[in-house]
Order: sequence, then C-alpha cells, then structure tokens
Amino acid sequence: MDDISTGSLLIVLAIFLVFSAFFSIAETSMMALNRYRLKHLVKTGHRGARLTAQLLSRPDRLLGVVLLGNNLINAASAALVTYLTFRFFGESELALSMATLVVTFAILVFSEITPKVVGATYPERIAFVAAYILTPLLRIAYPIVWFVNLFVQGMLRLFRLNAGPDAQGQKLTMEELRTLVLEGGNFLPQKHQSMLLNLFDLESATVDDIMVPRSQMEALDIDTDAEELRRHIATSNHTRIPVYDHSTDNIVGILHVRKFLNLGESEEFTPERLRQVLRAPYFVPKGTTLLSQMQQFQEKQERMGLVVDEYGELMGLVTLEDILEEIVGEFTTQSPLATSGRYERQPDGSVMVEGSSLLRDLNRRFGTTFPLSGPKTLNGLILEHFEDIPETGTSMKLADQPIEIVQIQDRVVKSVRLLPK
Repeated sequence: MDDISTGSLLIVLAIFLVFSAFFSIAETSMMALNRYRLKHLVKTGHRGARLTAQLLSRPDRLLGVVLLGNNLINAASAALVTYLTFRFFGESELALSMATLVVTFAILVFSEITPKVVGATYPERIAFVAAYILTPLLRIAYPIVWFVNLFVQGMLRLFRLNAGPDAQGQKLTMEELRTLVLEGGNFLPQKHQSMLLNLFDLESATVDDIMVPRSQMEALDIDTDAEELRRHIATSNHTRIPVYDHSTDNIVGILHVRKFLNLGESEEFTPERLRQVLRAPYFVPKGTTLLSQMQQFQEKQERMGLVVDEYGELMGLVTLEDILEEIVGEFTTQSPLATSGRYERQPDGSVMVEGSSLLRDLNRRFGTTFPLSGPKTLNGLILEHFEDIPETGTSMKLADQPIEIVQIQDRVVKSVRLLPK
C-alpha cells in the first residue's frame, strides 16, 4: 500500500463515504414510504414501486443487505483513516484520536444524518431508484445475509417476537381513516371530503339523531270522513304517510299516495277501502345505527321506518332520504314545510331556530358543538340544563354557544336565538 499515492487513498475514502451515504438514504427512504400509496403504485404497474414492495415484504433481508454494506464500508473507512494517520504522523496517540474524531464527524454528517434527513423528506423519489441497486446487491450478498439472519431469527424467537411477513399487515381504525381523509384535503374536493367524513359517522350516529319526532310527524287518522281524508292527502308534501286509528300509538299502515290516486277519485271511497291499500308499517328499534338501518332498508326494500322504544311506544319516523342526507347533505327537493321558518338569520348576525331542531343538524349547519350523547333536540338540551321550564328571555351559554330563549309554549321551548360568539 506504500506505493499508492495519498490522493488515491483520499479518493477511495470519499467513495466509501458516498456508498455509506447511499445505504443510509436508501434505508431511511424505504422505511419512510407511504405503504398505501406504494400499494397503489404497484397496482398501476410502476416497476420501481414493485421492486420496493418486494424488498419491504422481507424487512429482515432488506435491513441485512443495507447494514451489511454500511458497516463494511464504515469499518473500511476507519481502517483507511488509521493507515493514513500512521503514514503521516507515525504511531502518535494524539494524532490517532484526532483522526478518529474527524472520521466520526465526517460519517455522521455526510453518511448518516444528512442522507437520512433527505431520505425521510423525499422517500418516494429516492426509494424507487435505490430499489434498482439494492435488488441485485441482495441477490449477490444473499448467502451472507441469510447466515446473519439465522442468528437474528434465533434472537427474535428467544424473545417471542414475530417479524415475519404476517407481522407487516397494517390495518387502519376508523379514526385513522378519518385522519387520512382530513389530511388529504389538498387532493380531495371539499364536498367529497365532507361526504367521506359523514360516511364514517354512520356507525356512531343512530336513528334517534335524525328521526322526525312524533310531535312533528304528518299522519292520517283513518277514523275521519272521506272528504277530510281526500283533502289531507291532496295537500300532503309526502309520498308516504303513516295512517293511525284514533291515536298515533296505533299505527295501522303506511299509505303510498300513488296508490290512492285512483281510489281517491272513486265515489265509493271510504276509510275501509283505504285500509286495503295500506302497507304494513315497518318498525325500527331506537338506538339502531344509521349504517345498520341503511342496510336494513336495502334488504327489506323499505324507505320509511317508525322508531319505537323498548316499550313499543312510537318515538318518531326515519326515512332512507334522511340517512342519505346525512351523507350528501340536504336535498333541494325537500318539502317546504320541513325547512320554512326553522332557521332564520337575523340582521344582527344571530339565527332564530326552532326548539325542536336536531342538535346534529345545528352542529352541521352553524358549526356549533352541542353534545350529541344526551338529548337530541335543542329543546331537550335546554330542559336538561335547567332541570326546569325556563322563562322567555333567559340567556345562557351551552357548549360555548350563547343562546337566548325567545318563546315558551306548552312547557316546550318553541324558539331560540343563537347569538354570535
């Protein structure tokens, strides 16, 4: 080695540092890759992604070839620096210590920290290129890597750790999926993002959250004269109407207005004839999740369900359209009676709302944060807060939202003003 010039040795040392940097940047970039984007690119036929996925399918082999190359080069670099130190300064302990510090600094800066930062910042650009180099290197060094991994696997078994391919499966929870959708705001239109987030809520929301309360249901009393029934049906804004006998506790069927058209024009129309075209009511237990109920509507080919409690008492009504609105937002074809007067924005920035408004709807429309775990309506939340019937004009804060009670009627909060924060 005495015949080799110092310049050549320094060039070799620089090459060692470059190779060490390559192994560091390749390792970091592959470990920092987005696995789900990688799977997508593999499905599209991206060759670099396919090679990378093959390497990552056996992380023990990938790390084996990377660390084998990195440690060999770092050890060779240290030996070369030691030789150069002895060549110029003799067997000086001080010179050897200084050279050790210098080579350690050079490896840390140029071969470890900087490459790892770059690899973590641009994983996709680097990993796919590095895969073309690491794949043949692994084939060449496979016997050594296999031998080293024998001891690695033995240690893992000793500590009862599973590092096989089955341990690499990653499953996302619902909250993690929600975070992915929120983080993908730059790639998803706002409307699509909102719909996806609403889909996740279908597992936590129940029919109680969106049902039309019993007091607001439009229903027909079959024990009414024919002319009154005709008038009621003709002015109805719904295509399906629950029909009861004397009391809404006794629902006898669901009337599809289309079936009534021919029957209603007949002179022989009677309540008894009306019973013949009624469809059997479909009851839904309270607390049923929206996702489960949507599946039930699909399986049973129903579009409307009557929500009942554990005692069988009617609580309200839920339709397939109500669930779909939870996903895509309100339909423009919704009946005027369902929306007119319920929300009215005032010149001072406040909003007049009905006490029967659903808390879930208020949160979605106005960005409020009313709790959804208890009462479902604003009236219920106010009564729970006071544990009494409040007086008109009372102001308070609920869930950090200033409100003012505008009207009380029949022991119920009829209208409320949402004040600006």
